[in-house]
Amino acid sequence: MPLSEQEQRLLEEMERSLYHNDADFVATVGATRLRPNYRSIAVGVLVAVVGIAALIAGVALQQLWLGILGFVVMFAGVLIALSPAKTIRTVSKSRAHHPRPKQGFMDKLNDQWDRRQDEQR
Repeated sequence: MPLSEQEQRLLEEMERSLYHNDADFVATVGATRLRPNYRSIAVGVLVAVVGIAALIAGVALQQLWLGILGFVVMFAGVLIALSPAKTIRTVSKSRAHHPRPKQGFMDKLNDQWDRRQDEQR
């Protein structure tokens, strides 16, 4: 169900108010993007495979300590592979109102929206 004209105007007014009154919040929402750390993923997978091999060897040789050690190594490999990714700051407070060299789809839409709003004033 589409919004009425009054509801659309109210929504636009609320958005403008948010952008003008809480610019720091708007700049920080969506300001970080996660980039996968491929090195830690590769190392983690290799460590996990070694842990699985040790676990299987411990079961095959009926060596409890080797099986437990293999499980611990496998678990550590999974933790390494899933370690937090590096974050990329796309917007800094000092550059919040300046164009950025690499913009995503939503950034471009937001910039178009801002330009349109500025033209209407």
